[in-house]
Amino acid sequence: HAGASACGEVMACLVRVPTANITQNMQVGRYTRLTEAIGALQKSGGVGAFYVGYGTMVMREIPFSFIQFPLYEGFKKIVAEKQGRETTALEGAACGSLAGGIAGGTTTPLDVAKTRIMLEKVEEGAVRKYGGTVQALSTIFAEEGVQGLFKGIGPRVTWITVGGFIFFGAYEGAQKTLQRTGLW
Repeated sequence: HAGASACGEVMACLVRVPTANITQNMQVGRYTRLTEAIGALQKSGGVGAFYVGYGTMVMREIPFSFIQFPLYEGFKKIVAEKQGRETTALEGAACGSLAGGIAGGTTTPLDVAKTRIMLEKVEEGAVRKYGGTVQALSTIFAEEGVQGLFKGIGPRVTWITVGGFIFFGAYEGAQKTLQRTGLW
């Protein structure tokens, strides 16, 4: 499962990274219109400008999945064993939510690095301050300490926890419905 998950993340990031680059640049006010953002990124570096931060995003997504899914399954197993029955969809949603929160918190430094890499404004001829994942993490740690690596952890863990509850609740509910109907 881990290898398939990693391949899926690598491919999904081919869409996620350009979207994140456009969105984040618009969120910090660099561009007000989608067409302006797309044009400016294209002008600044061609297709490659849309993929700034790709490696770091992949490096964030793969560990996230490797942490979240085993924890989710493990939490479900613990709950089921304690109760002497399978978990309900609601219990599965809670397990997924907790697992997502832990995975989100753990991978926050990679998220901070990814954001800094994507949003760094580099003047023509200048050297990037955040040239790659390791350099970004090292620079952030040197300049801001451990706190800098975990900036935004509260909102990140919150949205992932809530989103995980919704995702795993829907997943568990659909799976149980399909099992009852014999389609699973």
